Amino acid sequence: MLDKILGFTKASACGNDFLIVQAAELPGSPQNLAEISQQLCNRHYGIGADGVEWLHPDPDHDICARLFNADGSEAEISGNGTRCVAAYLAEQKGLREIRILTGAGARLCRLLRRQGTHFRFSMQMGKAETAGDREVEVNGQKLRGQVVSTGNPHFVMLVEQFPTNWQTQAAAISTHKQFPQGTNVELVRVLNPGAVEFRIYERGAGETQSSGTGSCASAVAAIHAGRVKSPVEVRAPGGVQTVRWQNDSLELEGDADLICRGEFFL
Repeated sequence: MLDKILGFTKASACGNDFLIVQAAELPGSPQNLAEISQQLCNRHYGIGADGVEWLHPDPDHDICARLFNADGSEAEISGNGTRCVAAYLAEQKGLREIRILTGAGARLCRLLRRQGTHFRFSMQMGKAETAGDREVEVNGQKLRGQVVSTGNPHFVMLVEQFPTNWQTQAAAISTHKQFPQGTNVELVRVLNPGAVEFRIYERGAGETQSSGTGSCASAVAAIHAGRVKSPVEVRAPGGVQTVRWQNDSLELEGDADLICRGEFFL
C-alpha cells in the first residue's frame, strides 16, 4: 500500500501550466519544497508544469501561495499562477472575490465569468516600477531593453521581428551578471496602438506559452516608449490577456482553466 501520496490540481492560464498543492498535505515531516517541486514539474518523470503553487492558510487572506519554478527556485509571484489559484478557490469554495497573499504582496482577483472549469478574472497587480533602459552584452552583441518590475523582475526588448535565436539570447540575459537575482526576459512586437505580441523566457522555467507579469511588463514597456496606450491587448502563443495601466496601478484580465486532479507518489 502506498503511504506517501500527494494530491494535486493542475491548472493552466493561457498555456502557462501550474500544479496547485495544499502544503499541509505533504506526508511526514516538512520536506524540501524546492526538490519536490522539481519532481512534480518534470515533464517526463513527474506530472509536468511550469511551476508549483504551494498553498498555506493565512489569517488575513483567503490563501497564501508560494511559487516554486520548475527548476526548484522560488519566485515572488506569477500572474498566471495566481489566477490559477483563484480558479481553484472559486471552484472549491464558490468565491467571487479572492485575496491571495504572494511573495510580492497581496493580490485581489475578481471572477468575471465562469463556464464549467473555465474561468475569467480581473486581477489587481499592484504598481509597476520602471528603471529605464539598460544595455546588456551577450556573445559580443549589445542588446538594449527596459528594466521593469511587476512584482518580479523583467528585461523587455521592443523588436520589429522575433529573431530565430531569441531563446538563446534570452537565456543568456536571464542569468547575466547585471541581474544577480536573475530576470524574466520578454521580446515585444507592437502590432497597433492597442495591441502587442510577445515571447517570454521565464527565470526558472525557460520559454513558456504565456506570462501574466510578463504581459504587464510588456504593456508597461510599450506604453513607456510611447508605442501603445492603455488598455493593451497582449498576445502570446498560449493566449491573449488585457493589461490596463492607470494611475501607476496595473490590472490584468485573462483566463484560467482547471485541467485535472490526481495523486503523486512521493
